[in-house]
Amino acid sequence: MENLNGQVAIISGALGDIGRAIALELASRGANIALGDLHEEDAASGILTALGDLNISARYDCVDVANAPAVSAWIEKVALTLGTPTLIIPNAAIVTLKNVAEISRDEWAQEISINLNGAFYMAQNAALRLVKEQREGRIVFIGSWAAERPHPHIPAYSAAKAGLRMLMQCMALEFAPKGILVNEVAPGYVNAGLSGKIFDSEPELKEAARLRVPIQKLIEPGEVAAHVAYLCDPQNRHMTGSVLTLDGGLSLQGTLTT
Repeated sequence: MENLNGQVAIISGALGDIGRAIALELASRGANIALGDLHEEDAASGILTALGDLNISARYDCVDVANAPAVSAWIEKVALTLGTPTLIIPNAAIVTLKNVAEISRDEWAQEISINLNGAFYMAQNAALRLVKEQREGRIVFIGSWAAERPHPHIPAYSAAKAGLRMLMQCMALEFAPKGILVNEVAPGYVNAGLSGKIFDSEPELKEAARLRVPIQKLIEPGEVAAHVAYLCDPQNRHMTGSVLTLDGGLSLQGTLTT
């Protein structure tokens, strides 16, 4: 199903598990792919080879999304080589496992800079380019069910994701008349990525997390990618300002304390 032919997708945090899955899913549907992350270019060789096997064009850039000029330069490079990004996926994120009493000012600032400010820099720059060129597009933020309920053990992450949701809604309203649809995919416990690192270091938490989910299943990266692809589909002409909550019912429950 190559329904994204002629589209250019730009993905931050693209060398993580979810970023890679999104890149492969959108590429399988015909989109050209621009990857961005903090790692050196050698780290992207595997995913670039896999994307090349799908007969699409792809590039990788080392970029810090917390640096607004760097984000602007990245999008400019992509536009000159692959074309103007029409599918914008702000995905880069970090998490600090410390409560409000423990987290330092620097740790708080770093999370807000990457998880919220970085998403804003990327989405705003790409959206304004689309408006200038009078082109339609899709912006899909990778949020979290942590925006739904207090998570005392990850306060900076939760605050950033809650802010991301309001940013998404504000952008959706502002850019709707321009044909730019803005939405969010909000996963719960993903068996990879940031959650996966925690599960790897503390395996007992993985089973506890699975049992806490009402459907008693963890999410795989490909499932997140499939929902992103749905929101990017040209046939999706009316959904904007919406949240696809992919959490197995977690957000139907009370506050998470651990």
